[in-house]
Amino acid sequence: MRPRRGTVVPLLAVLLAPTAAACSTGPSLEKQGAVTASPGDSKNVTIGSAGFTESDLLAQMYALLLDRAGYRTQILSVTNRELYEPALESGQIDVVPEYAATFADWLNAKVAGADARTVGSPDLAATMKALRELAAQRGLDVLNPGRAVDQNAYAVTAAYARKHRLRTLTDLGRAKLPLRLAAGDECVQRAYCAPGLKKTYGIRLTGIDPKGLGTTPSKRAVQNGQDQMLVTTTTDGTLAQFGLVILADDKRLQNADHIVPVVNRSRAGGARVRNALDQLNTVLTTRDLTSLNEQVDSWRRLPQDVAKNYLRSKRLIPAG
Repeated sequence: MRPRRGTVVPLLAVLLAPTAAACSTGPSLEKQGAVTASPGDSKNVTIGSAGFTESDLLAQMYALLLDRAGYRTQILSVTNRELYEPALESGQIDVVPEYAATFADWLNAKVAGADARTVGSPDLAATMKALRELAAQRGLDVLNPGRAVDQNAYAVTAAYARKHRLRTLTDLGRAKLPLRLAAGDECVQRAYCAPGLKKTYGIRLTGIDPKGLGTTPSKRAVQNGQDQMLVTTTTDGTLAQFGLVILADDKRLQNADHIVPVVNRSRAGGARVRNALDQLNTVLTTRDLTSLNEQVDSWRRLPQDVAKNYLRSKRLIPAG
């Protein structure tokens, strides 16, 4: 499960903490089986954001689309999944943008423990099947996955890529170049990171520089040649600032972390919510989302303005 960036909103954390505690001591939803009641359609919809740029942007776009569909919306920002997922179950939050494989593995760990086998995989259909089964047991519906994918990615400097004619991780493996990787501590043991790079691509790693996933120190270390590659994400909007480019994961080492809306079935499981959010799924691409992140992180624009301009450009909400 890859780390997520974010800033805690202290007041909201205080408000949600009792709910999280109540969920942990109450009856187990997993043991009750899937919820089969008719989906609800509340007029007031609360959208959760995990408090980092991309989640804020998605939450803003969800709100605008649901406003357009006739709902009254508000956005609550909570960094910690341990807080917002129980709030989603209880109905304090009605909709959140999530990541298919990561959320599937997180829900599975709640049922089977931290050491449970992963259920997320590079296969989107298999990942969605597992995710929907796990979510249904908790009164949640997982809507259709979008085209945008935010998964782990590997970046090098554009100059390094040009020099060695690299476009993919397969190219890097064939080049037999020894390299030092800037990554999180967990990279040493995670299948998608060092072990996978060696096994799937034959990449020669001389060491792991524990500077974190997609952090500024990691990017600077690659930029100045201290390291040759870093772990980041496919929608990182700041890579161009450091002269970095992503090498394509052409053998699908990474799991299918497509953007998916997850809703509380009893409050927002109706067709109107699904239809409103499906509009975004059909147009938002990984490249689009990277550009939107860049506008906020690099150009310092407000997420609500960037979200509104994007939806207007796609004619999903009216101009003016």
